[in-house]
Amino acid sequence: MRRRDFIKVIAGSAITWPLAAPAQQPAMPVVGLLDQRLPDELADRLRSFRQGLRDSGFVEGQNVAIDYRWAENKLDRLPDLAGDLVRRKVAVIVTTSGVSPTLAAKAATTTIPVVFIVGDDPVKLGLVSNLARPAGNLTGINFFSGELGAKRLELLRELVSGATRVAVLVSPANANYAEATLNEVGTSARSMGLQIQVLKASTIPEINAVFATVAAARPDALFVGHDPFFNSRRTQLVQLAARYAIPTSYSARDFAEAGGLMSYGANIADAWREAGLYAGSILKGAKPADLPVVQSNKFELVINNQTATMLSLTVPPSLLALADEVIE
Repeated sequence: MRRRDFIKVIAGSAITWPLAAPAQQPAMPVVGLLDQRLPDELADRLRSFRQGLRDSGFVEGQNVAIDYRWAENKLDRLPDLAGDLVRRKVAVIVTTSGVSPTLAAKAATTTIPVVFIVGDDPVKLGLVSNLARPAGNLTGINFFSGELGAKRLELLRELVSGATRVAVLVSPANANYAEATLNEVGTSARSMGLQIQVLKASTIPEINAVFATVAAARPDALFVGHDPFFNSRRTQLVQLAARYAIPTSYSARDFAEAGGLMSYGANIADAWREAGLYAGSILKGAKPADLPVVQSNKFELVINNQTATMLSLTVPPSLLALADEVIE
């Protein structure tokens, strides 16, 4: 080959290499995130989830994409949204608002890994066959919200000394959470000699109607059951509790930070971070069947002392000593 022809061959190759390189790049894996709520009030939890992914070596927009699906508190949309993620052929689906989206994802696929965050027993719900060896395409993070109900009722009774009648708010749209709350609180209330009034709400107008009932019945305190819908409406709930001056206990610190009197429950932000870690492990090749369900052991009591003062309540020193945080 003549030197001039050789140079032409090399030059031609130099032109084609940059054009071919992008086609050889591996596709960025996609994580599907399915939640029954709106993202507006989940910024802190989303940061925790992304932190979990980051701790596993995955950064959104750099080496992983996240495809978000929000049901906007319309539970009947969840099956279609889960189906969208399956058709997109995401690498893993993460369900972050409990039982309903998890059941929708489970019904939509038996092959795509699903990482859940649920507040009830995953075995009882039929999500996994065993906590240590899930055996299917689902695994995730579990905190027993119902089992915390008795402790939360005790703490509320200690703060509102002399209380004899407590209203309990649940959402009939999430039957599993409602049943667990009423069973746990009902048993505990009987042992403490408390009368329980059950209130139900699964829409914004129904929450308003509940507080009209509270205003008329004047229970000594209100116990808001754990439910993703209530979390999404925490500003409304806290403002109504303040308007009607009803001492109220909630299941997560978000409520106390928004002005609610007190909260006791699992550290939900940490659960989201754990879900990010598990999603990252699966992206690296781990199988859900080999990842045991993580049972959350981080629980926190948060008391808003400003709200207590507004309600003319004095927080006992015993509660202040127990509190993980007191908001002044």
